[in-house]
Amino acid sequence: MPNIVAGKVAIVTGAGRGIGRGIALLLAQEGARVVVCDIGASLDGAGIDTGPAQAVVDEIKRAGGQAIASTASISEPGNAEKIVAAALERFGRVDILVNNAGILRDRIFHRMSWSDWSDVITVHLHGSFAMSRACATHFREQNSGSFVHMTSTSGLVGNFGQANYMAAKMGIVGLSRGIALDMARFNVRSNCIAPFAWTRMIDSIPAETEAEKERVARIREMTPEKIAPLAVYLGSDRAEGITGQIFSVRNNEIYLFSQNRPIRTVHRSDGWTPEKLDAQLKGAFAASFTPLERSGDVFSWDPV
Repeated sequence: MPNIVAGKVAIVTGAGRGIGRGIALLLAQEGARVVVCDIGASLDGAGIDTGPAQAVVDEIKRAGGQAIASTASISEPGNAEKIVAAALERFGRVDILVNNAGILRDRIFHRMSWSDWSDVITVHLHGSFAMSRACATHFREQNSGSFVHMTSTSGLVGNFGQANYMAAKMGIVGLSRGIALDMARFNVRSNCIAPFAWTRMIDSIPAETEAEKERVARIREMTPEKIAPLAVYLGSDRAEGITGQIFSVRNNEIYLFSQNRPIRTVHRSDGWTPEKLDAQLKGAFAASFTPLERSGDVFSWDPV
């Protein structure tokens, strides 16, 4: 059986380490030519190091694959066009974009600064838009293409000290859905993955109580390479018809997430006032309110 993405050209951001590295390596193993994008920054976005991206390229080449490195920062909108141009110049086309790059600036909300907020939004959400927009014209012209965006259960469910990260990751869900709707006519697909994996980002999770330490120990079992098969599959032509969806990978489990739809309704023919709402709203809706939970509360069982 031929490799699942043979002949494809893929761009993977944040591909120098962790989840992005695992995806880039498997894409190459499955026949794709890969643009490995990573500025080699620290977890909070500081510094530049060309080493991680080049190391992944070297690993791909040693295995007989084709790859080039890019250390252009996706936080600068113009760089997205340059990254896509590099893919076109070297490989002649682009078929798959994996938006994986990100940083963390965890702070409890009342201590979160503007830079904590804006820097995280810029890399995750603005960077995903810029890269997606740069690919979109080419996907439209060739009447094919696949976007795979990394969201997070921190956004889908919740977590302490991550309002910036949560907002960015939920924004990516909206971005992916919008792309899916707008580009379906051009045979272009867009999906999200919420990955569970032990990476530098997860390593920053506070683990002070025994329960938190046990949770972190469970997460350590989930390696970044577990995410790659779904990302590669969603990038392939065999995922035709799958678009606008939110998936999650947790060790050997794959989840499909629900998306926002109305679940209850109340109405009054004479309209509403604050007093009437006070008399009826809690009684009608309270049983259906979404609990104020964290990701670890929802995914409380050991990974399979």
